[in-house]
Amino acid sequence: QVQLVESGGGSVQAGESLKLSCTVSDEYMYSSACMGWLREAPGRRREAVANIDSDGTTTYAESVKGRFTISRDKAKNILYLQMNSLKPEDTAKYYCAIVGFMTAIQALDVTPDEYSNWGRGTQVTVSS
Repeated sequence: QVQLVESGGGSVQAGESLKLSCTVSDEYMYSSACMGWLREAPGRRREAVANIDSDGTTTYAESVKGRFTISRDKAKNILYLQMNSLKPEDTAKYYCAIVGFMTAIQALDVTPDEYSNWGRGTQVTVSS
């Protein structure tokens, strides 16, 4: 079983940056599966924001493209989400997830409800 633990959330002002981290307990799953970040907020539909596959290819939701960057540190089994130019609408609880054994491009066609595993999440609050 894979354990996912998110950290790095907090409260910031609009325009500022924040970096989220996710530690993954299973080295094989971390290196072989497509992983990603999703977010949930009251009154908003669950949204996948970024994906990265085993080859390092990344894909993003249009709402965060150009502002967020997903990356991974294979030596430490850590997944990151660098968030720049944050907006109030980015306020949500962010979750690290194992999307599945697929490419990041294929992951665009998979809804968050179909993801294999989620972490417990970390809250991000952006004030105007």
